[in-house]
Amino acid sequence: MADPTTSTTPTAIRTVQVALVGNPNTGKSTLFNALVGMRQRVGNYPGVTVERRVGYFETGAVRFAVWDLPGTYSLSPRSPDELLVFEALLGLLPGEPAPDVILCIADASTLERNLYLVSQAIELGKPVILALNMMDLAQRAGWHIDVPALSRRLGIPVVPIQAHKRIGVDELKRVLASELSPPSPQSFVRFPREFDQEVEHLRTELAPVVAGDFASNGAVPDCVVRRVLLDASGLVENALVPRKAPERAKLADSRERLRAKGIRLSAVEPIARYDWIRQILDGVVERRQERESWTDRVDRILTHRLWGTLVLAVVMLTVFVTLFRLAEWPMSWIEGAVASLGDLLAARLPDGTLKSLLVDGVVAGVGAVVVFLPQIMLLFLFIGILEDCGYMARAAFLMDKLMQAVGLSGRSFIPLLSSFACAVPGIMSARVIENHRDRLATILIAPLMTCSARLPVYTILIAAFVPTTTILGGFLPGLVLFSMYVLGIVVAVAVAWILKKTILRGQAPAFIMELPVYKIPSVRVVGTRVLDRSWAFLRRAGTIIFAVSVVIWALGYYPRDKELIGEYRRKVAALQQAAAEAPSGEEAARALDRAAELEAELRARLLERSFLGRMGHAIAPVIRPIGWDWRIGCAVVASFPAREVVISVLGVIYGLGDVDTGESSTTERLIEKLRQARWKDSGEPVFNLPVALSLMVFYALCAQCASTLAVLAREAGHWKWSLFAFLYMTTLAYVGAFVTYRVGMLLL
Repeated sequence: MADPTTSTTPTAIRTVQVALVGNPNTGKSTLFNALVGMRQRVGNYPGVTVERRVGYFETGAVRFAVWDLPGTYSLSPRSPDELLVFEALLGLLPGEPAPDVILCIADASTLERNLYLVSQAIELGKPVILALNMMDLAQRAGWHIDVPALSRRLGIPVVPIQAHKRIGVDELKRVLASELSPPSPQSFVRFPREFDQEVEHLRTELAPVVAGDFASNGAVPDCVVRRVLLDASGLVENALVPRKAPERAKLADSRERLRAKGIRLSAVEPIARYDWIRQILDGVVERRQERESWTDRVDRILTHRLWGTLVLAVVMLTVFVTLFRLAEWPMSWIEGAVASLGDLLAARLPDGTLKSLLVDGVVAGVGAVVVFLPQIMLLFLFIGILEDCGYMARAAFLMDKLMQAVGLSGRSFIPLLSSFACAVPGIMSARVIENHRDRLATILIAPLMTCSARLPVYTILIAAFVPTTTILGGFLPGLVLFSMYVLGIVVAVAVAWILKKTILRGQAPAFIMELPVYKIPSVRVVGTRVLDRSWAFLRRAGTIIFAVSVVIWALGYYPRDKELIGEYRRKVAALQQAAAEAPSGEEAARALDRAAELEAELRARLLERSFLGRMGHAIAPVIRPIGWDWRIGCAVVASFPAREVVISVLGVIYGLGDVDTGESSTTERLIEKLRQARWKDSGEPVFNLPVALSLMVFYALCAQCASTLAVLAREAGHWKWSLFAFLYMTTLAYVGAFVTYRVGMLLL
């Protein structure tokens, strides 16, 4: 290497690819953040829906690229996420390099279970390092681990760490920067002789067809042959062996021969690996305190079917209520700031296209996204605390039996509950679901939960058309509001059951979850997670809803009828002049009120003649069977970016200008306008109780939320799922509105 003092040639930096793998709840993401800090980027793996996080750090002339792979219990994949880990470690992902080093992280307090994955990683023939995390919790539980002895028996470096406190992270970096060599064959697991014979027989047979650059010496590595031979899910075989290849028949023959020899394929690997693990740990790990741990004592209550469920209900209710209460203030501040910015621009800019674009398009569009940020930050704060302290795993365990009735798992409970506040953070929190089909099903039904954005629609329509003087008296409005929540839940359950029986059908994976020990949440870990997810929300959803809001603005603004605008402007100017010359304040006020009414009337007429208004008239034949006129249709189309926009659009259509549902006088005026609305042909009221109920049912089931659909596409991995969600929910909404209106009219 040239002397840097005598040469200007930069030192070449070598990049080392490090694959970080481990069981769920072992602190893998915490270690990833401790290693790379903020030097990370997020994306999706090519062709799959799994998030890809890669971070970097440098030691000397070596640059390490660390991959944060999905959590998995073994390299025997039963879901696409687990298959991705297997493919990544073997370098099978298109456009992705093979790892140079495998960094395994294990929970020191559950070492026997964690070494199962480590044993499989050792067989891949790559240098392996074991990061032994949560050493403090293991010691507190009475476990003593002879780390040097464990390293000698495994044949790999073992580094004790506490990732959340960054203890041992520097030593881990030093080991990564040292010269590493693959584990010795003596450290590999021994399988039954008959099984090894079949593996040896298949090695050369599979070489011509197996995907990947394995054919060194004309054979496939034993570890790959084992994975294909023991593949119970079919994922590995489909990924590595062509569907019509004759070698598939040879695989089937090998499996049949093993069964004939009395070898159970489902048990051969667990038996061999756990025998090996017990030998490795014999004399290396011992429990010096044979007493019940604090975690065990607490779990007697928190995992109890009755008491645990009651505690879970209290915890979720507290989170739910607190989420609404605490988010109100910052959300109102953000709304106020956005409104002030809009007022400032409206006062400083002359009337025209630019003013309307900035005020009604840009500011309103960005504000519609930013206003949800407090809810998202609080939600991920609560989720982060519950996950890091160890309680989230208990909640999933308790809800698993109930969720299995509709084909989901216990992990779906938290995202669905979160969606009652807002579907956006609910969908994002579905990342805790490891199984791809369960995660996708949860994402697709999350928008059916009644979010806070629907409440303004319900509030106006219930106040306007649901009577309070019936047999049920004042209970009827509350009963209608409650029924909207129940409707969303019931339909979501039915849709989940149908999805898991049709397009998302497949072998239900076993619900395996390690119950971690309880610990005090790390401020750094929780804070990093909140900031990471909040920024992801702003970056991904914000750009989409901003663009959609501008499009909706353009549809409602163009084309401009200059003659109509000039006519109204002259009338308004005359009234303003009359107000200025009025002999009394009362006459001036009447003139100004009339001028304001003309301004609102102009906006309503311009909206009717705009592209958006024309769309409302175009869909009138479709919405007439559910009792709606073109004005309701126009409001529904315009509310695509956000459901609550329907109230503002109705206010514009009915000549009130922008409607603030928090201002009682404006709300009362809108209610009165809705009650006075008439069909032009018959003179009958446009709105009645069946129409109001049909509109509420439609909004209970529809997908009128651009940010939700944008995040759904991002989390599901493709826009086709957003389109599917929009189509099935809109269809359900229309059918529900049709049935509600027709039955209501029959009863009336």
